[in-house]
Amino acid sequence: MNATTTAIRPTDRRTATVVMACLGVFVAYLPITTVAVSLPAIQRALHTSTAQLSWVQDAFVLPMAAFILTAGVFGDVHGRKKVFQAGLFLCAAGAAVALSAHNIQTLWAGQALAGLGSAALLPTTLALISHAVPDFRERGKFIGMWAMALLAALAVGPVIAGVILDHFAWRWIYLLSIPLALLVLAVAAPLLTDSRAPWGSPRSSGAESGGGRKLDWPGQITAAVAVTALVYGVIEGGADSFTAPKVVAALALSVAALIAFVVAEKRSASPMLDLAVFRSAAFTATALVALITFLGLIGFFFVLSLYFGMVQQLGTLEAGARLLLVPVAAIVSGTPAGRLMHRVPARWMITVGLLLIAGSLLAMTNLAVDTSYGSIAWRLIVLGMGLGLVTTPMTATAVAAVPHHLAGTASAANNAFRQVGGALGPAVLGALLSTRAVHTLPGHLADAGVTGTQAHTIVSTAEEGGLGAVAGMDLGSTAGQVYGALGDSLLDGLRLCLVVAATLAVLAAACAVVLLRQPKQQVTDGAATTGSAPRQGRPATIAENAQGGTAQPLGHRRA
Repeated sequence: MNATTTAIRPTDRRTATVVMACLGVFVAYLPITTVAVSLPAIQRALHTSTAQLSWVQDAFVLPMAAFILTAGVFGDVHGRKKVFQAGLFLCAAGAAVALSAHNIQTLWAGQALAGLGSAALLPTTLALISHAVPDFRERGKFIGMWAMALLAALAVGPVIAGVILDHFAWRWIYLLSIPLALLVLAVAAPLLTDSRAPWGSPRSSGAESGGGRKLDWPGQITAAVAVTALVYGVIEGGADSFTAPKVVAALALSVAALIAFVVAEKRSASPMLDLAVFRSAAFTATALVALITFLGLIGFFFVLSLYFGMVQQLGTLEAGARLLLVPVAAIVSGTPAGRLMHRVPARWMITVGLLLIAGSLLAMTNLAVDTSYGSIAWRLIVLGMGLGLVTTPMTATAVAAVPHHLAGTASAANNAFRQVGGALGPAVLGALLSTRAVHTLPGHLADAGVTGTQAHTIVSTAEEGGLGAVAGMDLGSTAGQVYGALGDSLLDGLRLCLVVAATLAVLAAACAVVLLRQPKQQVTDGAATTGSAPRQGRPATIAENAQGGTAQPLGHRRA
C-alpha cells in the first residue's frame, strides 16, 4: 500500500477509489462519440475514403480490444494504480498527437495511442472497484456508477464536438482530453490505493504479491494478430472485395492466430485468459452479449453519424444533440439498474434491454431525408433505455461470475469482447453501408436524370473512393440531382445496417435467455455455509465473492 494509506479512513479510501475509477472510464470512452459525430468533418478536411474513415474509429478501438487483456495482467502483476496512471498518460499523449494531425496517417497514430491508454484504463478501473468493494452485493451499486460514467462520456462527446466544430477546426475536439487526463492523473497519485491480484492459493499469505503470475507473451501476440487481421480483412473486404488476395490472407491469418491463441492459453502456466472461466455460463453469456451488442451499437453510431452529416446535411452540434438522446436515456434507465439487480434477475433485465434496442433499430428503417427531429427522437430514447438496462447488469454479472480477486481478469476479458465488437462494428456496418449504397447508386442516378458518361464517372469514383469522394467532383448543373441520388443510396445502406444491427440485438437477447439461467452446479462450501444458493444468472462462484474470495477460482493452477 501507499504510505498515505494510514492517513485516510478505509471508507474515504474506497470513495476515492470509486471516484477515480469513474473518472478513468470517462476519459477512456470520451473519444468514441466525440470522434463519431466529427467523421463527416474529418472526411471533408482530409479527403478520405469510407474505408479510411472506418480506420479512424478502428485505430482507437483495435488497441483497446487487442491489449486490454494484457493491461489486466499488467495490473494484476505490477499494480493496478501504475497501469491506471500509465493509461491516463497514454490517453493524453494520443490526444496530443491527434490534435497536431494534418493527414489521416497521423490521426490514426494518435487514435491508436489513445486506444492503448483506454485499454489500460478499462480493466484496471473495474478491478480497483472490485478490490475496494469485495462484497459483490454492495459492489453492484458501484459498478452501476462506473457504467453511468461510461455512458456520460458517450453523452457529452457529441455536444463537445458540436460546439468545437461550430467555431474551430475538427482537430480541436481532442483538446479537452489532454488536461482532463492529466488532472485525473495528478489527483489519483496521492488518493488511489494500489492493489494486485493474488496468484497461487487464494488462502496463502502474501496473496497480494501476485507471485507466480507473469506476462503471457505468446497469448498476447496471437490475440493481437487475430483481432487486427480480422478487422483489417473486414474493412478492406468491404472497400474492395472479400475475394481479394490480401483480404483472404488477412482472414486466414486471423483464424490461424485464434487457434494459436487457444493452444497457447491451454499450455501456459500463467495464461492471459484462463479459458476455464468460460465454464461459467454467466461469464460466457455476458461475453457474447458484450461482443454482439457493441458490434451493432458502435456500428450504428458510425452509420447514423454519416446519415446526419451526409443525408440530412446537419451541422455537428445538431447531429450531436440527436445522438445525445441515446446515452442520456441510457443513464436515466441505467441508474436504478444496479439497485434492481438483486430483485430482478440479470437475465431478464438484459433480455428486455436488448429487445428494446432491436425494436428501436427496426423502427428507424423508415428514415428519410426529411425525417423530423421529433420523429427520430423517441426511437433514439427507446434505444438508450434499452442500452441502460443492458450495460450495468452485463458488467456486474461478468465481474461477479468469478471470485473477486480475479475481477481484473474477468473485467478485462468482458471489456475485450466488448471492444472487439466495437472494432468490428464500424468495419462490418461500414462495409455493408458502402456496398449497398454503391450498388443502388446507378439506379438512383438514373431516376434523377443523370445518365451516360457522367453517371459512369460518378459510380466509378464512388467505387474507388467511397460516396464522400463524389462530393469533391465538379458536378456542374446536375449537383442537386447527384446529391439527391447519393442521399437515397446512403439511405438504402443505412436501412440494411439497421436491420443487421437489430438482428444482432435479437441474437444477443437469445444468448442471454439461454445462458443466463439458474446454473445446475453444486453450491460451493462457502455458499453452503451461508445457506444461500446462487441467484439466477450467476454462477456458484459468486458465493465465493461473498466469502471474501476464498474459494478456488475457475481454472486455477497451483504452483
